[in-house]
Parts: sequence; C-alpha cells; structure tokens
Amino acid sequence: MEIDLSPKAVAAHRESLGVPLERIPKSVAIIMDGNGRWATSRGLSRSAGHEAGAKAVSAIVTAGVRMGLECLTLYSFSIENWQRPKEEVQALMAIYAHYLISEKPEFIKKNVRLRHVGRRQELPDSVLDALDDTVKTCDDACSGMTLSLALNYGSRAEMVDAVQKLATDVADGKLSPEQIDEDSISNALTTAGLPDPDLIIRTAGEMRLSNFLLWQSSYAEYFPVAKNWPDFTPDDFDDAIRVFAGRDRRFGALDPQSK
Repeated sequence: MEIDLSPKAVAAHRESLGVPLERIPKSVAIIMDGNGRWATSRGLSRSAGHEAGAKAVSAIVTAGVRMGLECLTLYSFSIENWQRPKEEVQALMAIYAHYLISEKPEFIKKNVRLRHVGRRQELPDSVLDALDDTVKTCDDACSGMTLSLALNYGSRAEMVDAVQKLATDVADGKLSPEQIDEDSISNALTTAGLPDPDLIIRTAGEMRLSNFLLWQSSYAEYFPVAKNWPDFTPDDFDDAIRVFAGRDRRFGALDPQSK
C-alpha cells in the first residue's frame, strides 16, 4: 500500500508521534550497521545482508519524509570500508549503482533531493555516473527532504580536505588566517549547506561514531538501537524520535531550574 506523503498526511503523522512539534528534529543521521551480522545469523552471504540493508533504506527514507525532516544522512560506506574483502566491496558498489538508478523514480515521487558527502576518489565510474545523474534529476524535479548519502566518507579525511582548501585560499590571497572561523570551516566541508544532525541513530547496538560527522555532531543526541540495520523499521524510527523529544538539550548551558 502506498503511503500518503501529502503535506496534510505529514502534519497528521507528526502530531501522531505525541511530542511537541518543535521537539521533532530537523536533521537525523543514521549509521547503518549490522548487515553482515544479519546475514550470518541466517546462514546467508554478507552480500545478501547488504542487499537486505539496501531494501530497508527505502522504507526509512519514506519515514523521514513522512516525519517532515529537512535532512536525512545515511552512513553508507566509510573510507575504512575499502579494507574489506575485494569481493564484498565490489558487491557493495554494484548495489549502490543499482540502488541509485532504481530508486530515482521513487525519489521524484517522494520529492526527495539527493546529496553525496564524501570523497569521489576511488568510487567506480558506475557509481559516480548513477550518483551524478540521480542528483541532477532530483535537483531539477524535487524540493523536499534532502537525502544525504555518506559514501566513501570519513570525517577526519573530510577535515583534512577542508583545511587544505582553506590553506590554499589563504595562499592565493582569497582569505586571511584571521577570517577562518567555524562558519568558514563548515562551508569547506562536503556537508556545506546541510543542517547539522540533531540526532544520530546507530543500529546493531554499537556505541561509537566510527569517524562519522565528528565536526557536525558536536551537539547531536546519540541513540543506539540493538536491531541490525535490515530489521530497523519506521516504527523504530518513530520510537527514536520520541526518545529524542524527551531529552533536555542545553548546548552547554544550564537548564532553567539550575539557574
């Protein structure tokens, strides 16, 4: 059954969460972990787990739109993941290329824009071609939630690239060292223009960020989920939002009662 994603339906779903609307996050990032463990527990290949994980993405993207998010960032493939067996990496790249092509009509139907964050180097042409085509098509046709795919991404590498860019601008006389501030650093990152995540969800019960959005997540709330990624559902997503809404975010300040 097709889910109603009209503005009226989105507003109704947001109200159904039972939390103040102002406490619903604008930007959520998810570390999608546990595809391999999901497959191994079922006697399947790790590639089968990644295929199941790709199928889970579609439902969560729909849930993000239904929730009225401005941005949903998915940690899809880290720079460190190139160390995995060659056969697994090749299978993953084939899945990414297929996903980007096959989901393009769905992105348009859901009014979802696509953004790539991470390095383009090392990514095969098949993935880059599918990525560039889908990004352009969605940019031309869509104006809703931004789906940000962290593909070949590493936060430390992102910071190194940003520092090199700023250093080049200083050397070229376009920027003085005194002009470098938090905004200029943020604008030099591959996430430039995207809202920082309010909430980071990690599946498979792991309790670490794994080099993901280290600069951007300085005040993000963290929510671990025991389920492996292929088992993560829109209901689980809603539960995470409710937990987030119940937290007291002070951003380093005292709460009113303490004052």
